[in-house]
Amino acid sequence: MNEVFRQCVATALSILLIILPWYPARAESQAAPAAEPAKLTLHQYLQKPYEDLFQVASSLNFSASEVEQERQALKRGEDSCRSRFKEHAKTYSRQLDAARKQLKESGTTLADEPRRELHCKIQNLEMLRSEADVLSGHAIPTAYDNLGAKLDLIQQWPAQQRQALADLESGAYQNRRWADVKDIGFREIAAGQKDDIKRGKEAVDELKQVGMLPPELDSKPIQDYVRSVAERIARNSDLKVPLRVSVLQSREINAFALPGGYIYVERGLLEAADDESQLAGVIAHELAHDTARHSAKMMKRATIASIFYQAAQVAAILLTGGIAGIGMYYALQYGFYGLGLVLDLKLLGVSRDYELEADQLGVQYAWKAGYDTSGFIRFFDKIASKQGYVNGVSWFRTHPPFYERMVQTQREIMFMPKQSERIVQTSEFLKMKDDLAPLAAKAEKEDVGKPSLLMTREEGCKPPPKLEYTPGQPIEKLCAMPLYDESGETQ
Repeated sequence: MNEVFRQCVATALSILLIILPWYPARAESQAAPAAEPAKLTLHQYLQKPYEDLFQVASSLNFSASEVEQERQALKRGEDSCRSRFKEHAKTYSRQLDAARKQLKESGTTLADEPRRELHCKIQNLEMLRSEADVLSGHAIPTAYDNLGAKLDLIQQWPAQQRQALADLESGAYQNRRWADVKDIGFREIAAGQKDDIKRGKEAVDELKQVGMLPPELDSKPIQDYVRSVAERIARNSDLKVPLRVSVLQSREINAFALPGGYIYVERGLLEAADDESQLAGVIAHELAHDTARHSAKMMKRATIASIFYQAAQVAAILLTGGIAGIGMYYALQYGFYGLGLVLDLKLLGVSRDYELEADQLGVQYAWKAGYDTSGFIRFFDKIASKQGYVNGVSWFRTHPPFYERMVQTQREIMFMPKQSERIVQTSEFLKMKDDLAPLAAKAEKEDVGKPSLLMTREEGCKPPPKLEYTPGQPIEKLCAMPLYDESGETQ
């Protein structure tokens, strides 16, 4: 791999929007009549979407002691749940030690088939242990971070909302960075965008050559539709280079940008989005990374390229959206453990400031393109509150805190000039969803039986029949799950 490619691999993760199959809790909340504030407990409010909390927070009257009690209850819940899965990991480690001891003691006398079965057992136990490690070390803290952010919103947003309204009244909001939204398209967010075209093309070409990029979705109507949404946003942005958009055949709910106007949207994201404004919000966020040249800036600081050079398979997992799902995430963790390395995405140049910048610019571009600017918040809430606490662990744990992102995005929405009509849903989006359904069903059917752990040493092993996490599982249920061994039996 050349140096540019290795740097692009390291950088691409820092601008991923990582997301995956969703838990339909919002549908449940919509189905029931809206409850009066007095009828809900503080904990019940934490299950509500951010968008709803922004509307009702100023009308709630929970005392400081009630908030503190809830905060302590969340801490106890997190500590208990993390301890549970740490113990699970220790149990799997003991089973691993026993299996390896059996393999060692058998020596050369063990027949090929029993030896292979023992290899598969060890491989599956490693997978289960890694899953428990990821749950305790990343996913569970992410779930509780999100609940804590909603608690912060209930407590702190009323005062911040008053300040935002005061800034609107006084005109102080016009002093924020990139306040000149009426000049979108004529501004220069970051000079030298054209210099990124060659760098991005080289990265894409080499990714394709080595098979690290998922194939494009085989549907011209869907490809054309997504490009039309992206091009509408690009025309109403500060992008100065040609836009190249592709939909990839991957179940991961993910979108990412490479330098020079390359935007990739994965099939799973289209499946997860509820309306066109949500899709537009995600695309606008990714496009903003390119207009601000975040990838080029972070490449100058990248220090982990040599690690990716040693671990091409790990890099492949990153670039194919693998880190979006827990199966691929613990495969990544396993890969780094195998190299004796410690995974720390901060080394990849992940920048909290850059994500906040992309959030702000993304809102502006979605607004300029005529979309409902709450789309990004609604989509973010879906993945953070419902299932992203597991499947988006790395992205959520290395990006700005939920509360900071949501509040800054909401403030930017408040500061944007009001328009009477905003696009939320379109017939073209609904047609795309109809076209996508049979393609997704076919792809899922073809994926049945394929191992979820990419870094296998014994090919053809059946994966564990029962993992401890299933997509869409709420944190309360996860924390009450029994321990399974590699055969799928409870312990």
